[in-house]
Amino acid sequence: MELIMQHKSLGRVFEVRCLHIPVNDRTTYEGLLHVVEESVKYEHNLSPNRPIYITGDSFGGCLALSLAARNPEIDLVLILVNPATSFAKTPLQAMLPLLEMVPSNLPVITLPHLLRYFIGDPLKMAIVSIQTNTSPQDTLQRFSENLSSILPLLSEFGRVVQMDTLLWKLKLLKSGAEYANSHLHAVQAEVLLLASGNDNLPPSGEADRLFKTLKTCKVRYFRTSSDRLLMEESFNLLTVIKGSSMYRQGKQRDAVTDFLPPTLSEFRRTYGVDFKLLHHLLSPVMLSTLRNGKIVRGLAGVPDKGPVLLVGYHQLLAMEITSMAEEFLREKKAVLRTLAHPVFFVGNFEILRQEISFFDVVPMYGGVQVSPINTYRLFERDEFVLLYPGGIREALHRKDEDYQLFWPDQPEFVRMAAQFGVTVIPFGCVGEDDMLEIVLDYNDLKNIPFIRETIESFNQDCPGVRSTVKGEEGNQVLHLPAVLPKVPGRLYYLFGKSIEMKGMGGVQRDRESANQLYLDIKSEVENIMSYLKRKREQDPYRSITARTLYQATWGATAQIPTFEP
Repeated sequence: MELIMQHKSLGRVFEVRCLHIPVNDRTTYEGLLHVVEESVKYEHNLSPNRPIYITGDSFGGCLALSLAARNPEIDLVLILVNPATSFAKTPLQAMLPLLEMVPSNLPVITLPHLLRYFIGDPLKMAIVSIQTNTSPQDTLQRFSENLSSILPLLSEFGRVVQMDTLLWKLKLLKSGAEYANSHLHAVQAEVLLLASGNDNLPPSGEADRLFKTLKTCKVRYFRTSSDRLLMEESFNLLTVIKGSSMYRQGKQRDAVTDFLPPTLSEFRRTYGVDFKLLHHLLSPVMLSTLRNGKIVRGLAGVPDKGPVLLVGYHQLLAMEITSMAEEFLREKKAVLRTLAHPVFFVGNFEILRQEISFFDVVPMYGGVQVSPINTYRLFERDEFVLLYPGGIREALHRKDEDYQLFWPDQPEFVRMAAQFGVTVIPFGCVGEDDMLEIVLDYNDLKNIPFIRETIESFNQDCPGVRSTVKGEEGNQVLHLPAVLPKVPGRLYYLFGKSIEMKGMGGVQRDRESANQLYLDIKSEVENIMSYLKRKREQDPYRSITARTLYQATWGATAQIPTFEP
């Protein structure tokens, strides 16, 4: 019942199997575990090199953990949704002796709060089949019809199910929790733990205990959701699996081949809800350069097919990425495969990602860990690749370093682009100085004792990406500068003229030629930013006030004009 809202999306990626316990079944916990175990072993024998995903909600979470503990040789990925491993701490445990005194043939409907625990929330069940794009009137009518049809069934169900059934289920739950807790040390499987409802949240929540106990565990908290998380209308299990980098087809996750492009519903959720306000404030202007050198609005100057390498400046706190990703999806139907810092993927920093955040958006929208081999493989697959040679040194720059490039003397990406005949597009983006002001940068933070020690400890455990590069270009210290928002200006992008690398075999073989082209690309990025800084002064809608008045006149969806290129 709980998984019914997730079937459609999960079915696009997985072969979904649902395990059901009949109402009159009285199999013991060990017996149920054996049944599930046989099913899993059967699937494993059919495809021994593929992982098996097991989603367990509440009692199902206990079964999943127990199964993993008994079968460490099988490649399992557990998705635990509010697992019932904390049963001993719940009021239900204390109620067991009292319920044993109740007549066994008493209908459960006489205890409605227990009936809700048994079958779930009827209001949420009534919402399941309603389309989200229907009008309010149709939604209300459909909801009323669904609820009217469900309530008599639930009433009948409550009369049919008697107290002995409920008592058996509670005892089963107790046995499952005890078994799972006593075998947590033996669980070798990857675990994604989804926690909602007050009983599961920190500081005393069950999810925190399991995260610290299990060997390989990721947690995502949903603080505003009920304990019936899988039936929340806004919740999508597949999206969470993708965002937490838990989807894989083989023994190890491959960020290149295991990537699942965002669906239309995910795109609408990300850019129509999550980033809607941010993009309204940024009001990005996208410009590109045609083959004849003419600058036009939009991405007409960018090729429609890859392999393409976008090389440019990384703005403060990477504020430019989400708008770029959206525009390429809208106009080019292309996913930007961003070469990102390891902090977005390394498990040691999982505690930073326990809330759904930008850390999940990066892998969900194509981000991969920056490395030569990943770049090579993305070019091989004709992808649109986004590279920031300045890395986090630019994205976390100091005061008065706006629009300075910190590119190392390493032209390897140019030689690799020549090898695959990649189209290289230099680009620049300006606007960070109209959005944020740095109050405390790294030079300030490192002089504050407690913060300095925290930064040092964090960076000692984090894999570096430029440990051999000297000078400021290699000073890739992870930290979070203190910033203050400004009255928003506007973000401006310009994608320069395409550089066709096909046929440039000499660049691949000659380091001097590669280095010269590298410097030319760097110079072009600097020229683009100078152009944008100059031209934005001519934009009558650079101010958010002017943009708001324009949209109030012409509508919220109207494209806001800008300067003439």
